Amino acid sequence: MKALRVIKSDLELAEVGVPAKGDECLVRVTKSGICNTDLEIINGYAGFEGTIGHEFVGVVEESADLPEMIGKRVVGEINVGCNKCALCKSGDSRHCAERTVLGILGRDGCHAEFLTLPARNLLEVPDQISDYEAIFAEPLAAAYGITEQVEISPDTRVAVIGDGKLGILCAWSLALESKRLILIGKHRDKLRIAENENVESVTLENALKLKRSFDVVVEASGSESGFETALDLLRPRGKLVLKSTFHGKSKWEAWRIVVDEITIIGSRCGIFSPALNLLKDKKVDVEKLISEEFLLHDSIKAIEKAREKGVMKVVLSMDR
Repeated sequence: MKALRVIKSDLELAEVGVPAKGDECLVRVTKSGICNTDLEIINGYAGFEGTIGHEFVGVVEESADLPEMIGKRVVGEINVGCNKCALCKSGDSRHCAERTVLGILGRDGCHAEFLTLPARNLLEVPDQISDYEAIFAEPLAAAYGITEQVEISPDTRVAVIGDGKLGILCAWSLALESKRLILIGKHRDKLRIAENENVESVTLENALKLKRSFDVVVEASGSESGFETALDLLRPRGKLVLKSTFHGKSKWEAWRIVVDEITIIGSRCGIFSPALNLLKDKKVDVEKLISEEFLLHDSIKAIEKAREKGVMKVVLSMDR
């Protein structure tokens, strides 16, 4: 099969064997989405080698444990825990110390014709959800997962910093709970994509006039300046949700956290079921975020496209 792989910092479309499923399910990938994490891995993030990609929709081809899964259209939770430790037994395999992560840590990913995952990681996709919508299940789960960690009510004043795909998904998700939400960004074209009846967008320059105004600020820009802006916008005793990573040494001043009694919350992955419900009920129009689609045999070109300024989601469709 064809697979998009990173080997010793080199990106290549390789011909490899179909993965042995063992006691897992073999999934034939239909479509996958290129994520910023994929681009970071190509640049050396996490030291991962193998097939990249973690956003996908596909069809189960083989399943020893649950034969009734065969033929089902599925998406997959990307964290595979040991299924033995206390965290896994409590249902939190996302933080298992022995976990592998699809296309990121110790496990080949989804930019390939086939992948394997345990049956417990797979969720059937409702018929109301298109393949294009389904590939957003993982990032939408991550965005809506903030509501697991922070109480958001209609009156909660929320600001989301960052007008990339993740920031927009966070804004759309949280605007279903809060009626007082703004999205802050630097790119007017992206902000226009994000705007709807629930999401107001403002440029960074105008947002800085709203200092100390928000109960919750979500930092989804992945920049050091975004962290500083978040602290400026939060009211005393507000909550700062760090949704993306900044690779480098941040120079923020810790005293600001102490004096204003700010609560900092790290937020990574989310649960898929609520995200699938949002997609099924058409609560978010994720297809607006798709910029272009490529076949797998053009995946190197797809990566180049995904790196271009202003490009949103790039989709890979498998060659068949």
